[in-house]
Amino acid sequence: MSIDKRLVLAIDIGTTSTKTLAVDQEGKLLGSHSIGYPLHTPSPGYAEQDPDVIYEAVLDCVEHVMKQGGWTADEILCVTFSSANHSLILIDQEGRPLTPSITWADQRSAAQAERMNGDGTGLAVYKRTGTPIHPMSPLVKLIWMREERPELFYSAHHYIGIKEYVLYQLFGTMVMDYSIASATGLFNLEELAWDKEALLLAGIREEQLPRLVATTEVLRGLKKDAALRMGLSDETPFVVGAQDGVLANLGIGAVEDGVVAVTIGTSGAVRATVNRPTFDPEGRMFCYALTEDHWIVGGPSNNGAIVAQWISDRLFPGRDLEEVLPLAADIPPGANGLLFMPLLSGERAPFWDAQAKGVMFGLTLAHTEKHMLRAAMEGVLFQITAIASLMEQAGDKPKEVRASGGFARSSLWCQILADMLGVPVRVPDLVESSGLGAAQLGLYAMDGCSGALLRWKDMEGSLYEPVAANHKVYQDLLPLYLSLYDRLKEPMHEMTRLQLHSNGLS
Repeated sequence: MSIDKRLVLAIDIGTTSTKTLAVDQEGKLLGSHSIGYPLHTPSPGYAEQDPDVIYEAVLDCVEHVMKQGGWTADEILCVTFSSANHSLILIDQEGRPLTPSITWADQRSAAQAERMNGDGTGLAVYKRTGTPIHPMSPLVKLIWMREERPELFYSAHHYIGIKEYVLYQLFGTMVMDYSIASATGLFNLEELAWDKEALLLAGIREEQLPRLVATTEVLRGLKKDAALRMGLSDETPFVVGAQDGVLANLGIGAVEDGVVAVTIGTSGAVRATVNRPTFDPEGRMFCYALTEDHWIVGGPSNNGAIVAQWISDRLFPGRDLEEVLPLAADIPPGANGLLFMPLLSGERAPFWDAQAKGVMFGLTLAHTEKHMLRAAMEGVLFQITAIASLMEQAGDKPKEVRASGGFARSSLWCQILADMLGVPVRVPDLVESSGLGAAQLGLYAMDGCSGALLRWKDMEGSLYEPVAANHKVYQDLLPLYLSLYDRLKEPMHEMTRLQLHSNGLS
């Protein structure tokens, strides 16, 4: 089979599931399979997963897609990866996990993050690494681990993330791409190397971290048992790949000036592509690597579709989310004076406050379940709009938004986003943006990284134009919405102390 007819398998390791896509070299999706797994939250602040369950999901997804398509190993040009950010796994000398995979959503290092942000240490680290100081960051998790679990911390031989664990199981080597590394708080963006001062803060040595490689690094020598299980050859090339956020920009073509990507899955993010590392003076936006010549700036929100699922489960039990969301169309913009701050998992951008709490403000006897649903959907997008405002202050003014993630399947939610931002929102026909971006990066790597980073033809998809009257409503509401956080920050923190005490954790 000629090289131009062979396929790319893109493995997307997410927070709630792993999905494998089979993509041809023109960007056509030929097959896919997804396997879900739980996020364990045994106590307040915990958010962990079993790394071996995720590894098995990777194997099973590839095996299923290969059988589904009837493909042979010779028909696969390469396998490539996308992965969620900020996970941390402690590994012993034999390569066995000493801990679960501690995910981005874990809040146990909140006190360490607050201390670093309070004494100026955090901002200094941010200006070298591009990673805001927050419990999501592996740097902050490591400091917490050293202070609160020293016996476990000092027994570790390596400190890695979930993608690195999967690659170690497949190849027996520990590597981390620049993209994932740039989200750890331990990676110097200018030097493309581990940051010596951050390592000192964490209390670890460089040799305890994976070897740094470009996102286009190609691995060969797949372990034979894994190759047999997946239906691949032990010489099938594996492109190390990148984090899901930066790949989402690539996958939906948000790599031009003025084109901003908004992705909302379990969590959410706003991102723009720049050609050099860019930092926010107050440390409120991230800057992550895609390639040595492409950087992604933006901000993440903890609270995406998980908020809609939460309110749907409680107000409309037994009904699917896809069935529930359209009900909010019966309610006008602004939900008749009801605001919902959807800070159910603390928050990253724009507040960077792990102790932030959800607030329903303006509730009256006249409000119904539909009002609360509408307010929750709008609240998620108020957070997105606030992040976009930070980016606009830095010179990244959006002219068009490319939307992806589960929320993009809701026409109502996309229209609200267009109305709120005041710019057109385009949703490509395929919203598997991270997986498609991984496939593009894989092709770029297999071509020797020559020429421009591959851009598939734009998929026209759906276009949502902003409604001027609705935009005016949201412009009037946004300052009030943002002021609620400023006024309620201290009560939110006090509530954290009360919640910890009521759970016997104070």
